[in-house]
Amino acid sequence: MDVPAESKELSTTLASIEAVVDLESMGREVAELERQASAPDLWDDVENAQKVTSRLSYVQGELRRVQDLRRRLDDAETLWGLAEEMDDADSRAEVEAELASLRKSIDELEVRTLLSGEYDSREALVTIRAEAGGVDAADFAEMLLRMYTRWAERHNYSVDVLDTSYAEEAGIKSATFQVHAPYAYGTLSIEQGTHRLVRISPFDNQGRRQTSFVGVEVLPVVESSDHVEIPDDDIRVDVYRSSGPGGQGVNTTDSAVRITHLPTGIVVSCQNERSQIQNRASAMAVLQAKLLERRREEEQSAMNALKDAGNSWGNQMRSYVLHPYQMVKDLRTDFEVGNPQAVLDGEIDGFIEAGIRWRRSGEKAGAGAS
Repeated sequence: MDVPAESKELSTTLASIEAVVDLESMGREVAELERQASAPDLWDDVENAQKVTSRLSYVQGELRRVQDLRRRLDDAETLWGLAEEMDDADSRAEVEAELASLRKSIDELEVRTLLSGEYDSREALVTIRAEAGGVDAADFAEMLLRMYTRWAERHNYSVDVLDTSYAEEAGIKSATFQVHAPYAYGTLSIEQGTHRLVRISPFDNQGRRQTSFVGVEVLPVVESSDHVEIPDDDIRVDVYRSSGPGGQGVNTTDSAVRITHLPTGIVVSCQNERSQIQNRASAMAVLQAKLLERRREEEQSAMNALKDAGNSWGNQMRSYVLHPYQMVKDLRTDFEVGNPQAVLDGEIDGFIEAGIRWRRSGEKAGAGAS
């Protein structure tokens, strides 16, 4: 290893990462989140408190991660200088090992900086479905569920399996699970597509080779609350006298309220209460519900667009071959390994990193063409 050249290259790569993540801005965010987390009334709003503490923990971890890499690189350069001065072979070997470890960590961090899509920072909702291949496909679906949960365990990510439909003979028809980790969607979205398994079927009495298929769908978790902020400038409020039965008090005052949401044209009204204030509050509640439903519909349309975009990558995106030879190959990036068992045990970071770089290069090519 040319240690000075390797060290210089790693330093340059790390500097570009530091520029992208903006350490100064990240430091300011940590300070602000720490201020919010120390507020005595923080836990009066449990949902907000969880968001603040979760975000603080994540940003602190990311900041520490970059700072630790820079410190380790600086220490390695210092140790190399001493090793050269003292002609110390053991120290040279130690520096080479440290630079190899730093190379892996910095490459992983560089891939993270490529996740800049609108939904990339969100948690992931993954659905696995057995497709063609009968019982082998159901068994393969269960193998992939295990693969992804083992991958999450390796990274200390929490996983909640939300739904599982078991097949009659073996395996699963489908499963949906959520990965609780920042950037889980951006990371796992590259896994969307059709996975293909070729092996000697353990369910075939004649020991024939079987090809089976499993579909993987990855969506970002929708972040929405049950409350929609409605600026006063976005509404027009009209009051009028209630009509119809309702008693003397209802009909003798201008207590009915009609609210028009100007950006969307949604109109709601309420005249059931005796006072204008009560009717306005009820009408606003109805308007919020209508706007929330509208937002959910828009978010679902966005999710469907992402799903369609994933399918456009092609049906078969990765092949797992267990017979007549051993290999797992991504058909988009040509990244491959010769140890399928390790992959099925959750060692898929190489495929994910290659996929993210492939997708980013395609985005750049598309932008250049336009």
